[in-house]
Amino acid sequence: MDAATREAQLDRLLGDFPQVAIAFSAGVDSTYLLARAHLVLGARVMAVTADSPSIPRSTLAEARAFCVERGIIHHVVATQEFADPVYLANDGQRCGHCKSHLMEALTALDASRDAVAMLGVIADDLQDYRPGQEAARQRGARFPLAELGFTKADVRERSRAMGLASADRPAEPCLSSRVPYGEPVSPTAVRMIEEAEAALHHAGFATCRVRHHMVGGGKAWLARIEVPEADIPRLTDLRASVVPALRRIGYANITVDLAGFTSGGFNALL
Repeated sequence: MDAATREAQLDRLLGDFPQVAIAFSAGVDSTYLLARAHLVLGARVMAVTADSPSIPRSTLAEARAFCVERGIIHHVVATQEFADPVYLANDGQRCGHCKSHLMEALTALDASRDAVAMLGVIADDLQDYRPGQEAARQRGARFPLAELGFTKADVRERSRAMGLASADRPAEPCLSSRVPYGEPVSPTAVRMIEEAEAALHHAGFATCRVRHHMVGGGKAWLARIEVPEADIPRLTDLRASVVPALRRIGYANITVDLAGFTSGGFNALL
């Protein structure tokens, strides 16, 4: 089945719901799902974006701008995972704890009580370790893109057809995903990660990760930078500017992962 056929099926599926509330991260998948839902349902769809320390401020601004531009009802809700010691402990279920807080915030909205919650989960996501999916499913969320077999390639293709600026955006999981399981997550850690990745973006690395490690018995932080393998030589050439920038943020040690960028790299350790 081609992507255009899947899109027609998606429109029919969405049209069967009286009202939907879409968890909107401004990423490739949730942007496409929201755009199609708004096209089909109009005012019967609303976007819900989590405001959390683990969400970059630039992402929050993009989400707001997208909804304002298209006249989409948009709620920004403060989620409480950073007040949850279980989440902060950063065990292998961190994403599940996070999604539970998101679903609580979403269903607490008066306007969403009769709406079906939807997430932009795609078929590719079902092949990875994603405890957040199960937490959302248990609370009644639907994953229409995954249900219809949409892959990332399908979403990007149809996003381009719709003229969505998000079509070629790199994947950007939450900032907490850069902290190894078993090491605590904190507002300080995610702030440092956000600032470090912003510095790398400014240096011209569209795809990058700064893995945040505690060293010296928890007294210092190490940044392990991942960029695509082809970009590693350029990153090392720029070390004279990159190293001081990250040290100003608070990293005592800065390393480059010679294996290159790997999405969901810490999941392989579980």
